[in-house]
Amino acid sequence: MEKLNDRWLRLVGIPLVSIVSNFIFFQPDNDAHHISRWMALGVSLVECVLIWEMARLGIIRARRHYPKLSQTTPRIIEQVVWFTVTTIIQRVGIVYLYDVTEFWGYPMSERAYWLNTLIPFLFTVPMATIYEARYLYRQWWVTYYEAEQLKKQALQSQLDSLKAQINPHFLFNSLSTLSSLVSENPKQAERFIEELALVYRYVLQTNEQPLTTLDSELQFIRAYFHLLQMRFGRSVELEISVDEPYYSLLIPPLTLQLLVENAVKHNAALPNRPLVIRIYTDQARRLFVCNTVRKKQNLVPSNRTGLANITAKYRLLGQPPVVVEQTDEHFQVMIPLIHETRYDHSHH
Repeated sequence: MEKLNDRWLRLVGIPLVSIVSNFIFFQPDNDAHHISRWMALGVSLVECVLIWEMARLGIIRARRHYPKLSQTTPRIIEQVVWFTVTTIIQRVGIVYLYDVTEFWGYPMSERAYWLNTLIPFLFTVPMATIYEARYLYRQWWVTYYEAEQLKKQALQSQLDSLKAQINPHFLFNSLSTLSSLVSENPKQAERFIEELALVYRYVLQTNEQPLTTLDSELQFIRAYFHLLQMRFGRSVELEISVDEPYYSLLIPPLTLQLLVENAVKHNAALPNRPLVIRIYTDQARRLFVCNTVRKKQNLVPSNRTGLANITAKYRLLGQPPVVVEQTDEHFQVMIPLIHETRYDHSHH
């Protein structure tokens, strides 16, 4: 938990409150009993430090127990209970000491007990309000900033994906494949057009969504993979082994496409030694994308933006991290699947 960072508030607030409270509420009584103003002010300062620091301790405790923006109400309730109980105990105890020792040269009246107990609340309430207002503003700003960052990452991901799909190289290969299919296999050409339309439609439909279902993403990746297969034939293979109960779980859109595209871009694929890409789940609600590693001789330079993009999205969504593992034979990315209620809970 971050520090209160209230040094200046205390340096200015404590002396100010002690001077104002002493002058307004206690000065007439002190003058009537010929009590030194400096002594009265010094005692008032000590009392004010005790009240302020005790209230501050309650603020720290409440923030530790209920740190989130969505937990504002229980946090404030805990602070109110803390202020009330500690202030009453503290003030009654101090006045009782003054009473039995006759510290001020006279016994305390019932009115003195009431005044000394209630007056601190006139200052602790505004003070606590200032602390809470500053905290809420910072919490709101962090939430807003993270939402903006997530939006930015999502837009960048969509832009990268659209670039990948619409770049001349992709279109040239797709149209060349389509051109040869039209004359050789009209039925397959028709299917190729359908898959191509599916790919573009999905990219455009998920334009505004931070998350999509695993089911939608798998349907899309099958369509996308058909395009790759019509281009590379038996040189690429896709194995999907996902448990059906996980179909409704969520994933940032185009995550699988980025990983499949990376696998194809950075690895050699031959009919007798195909590039195998496996997508599967485990019992812990995690999705794995694994591919065989066979580096191309003319290596395509990688800036790993696709992977960095996915990692950043998961961090901004407040989810467990994406884990990348690489050996000489396999490259594997673990993607945590997101439950809708867990996502809602962390963002609302």
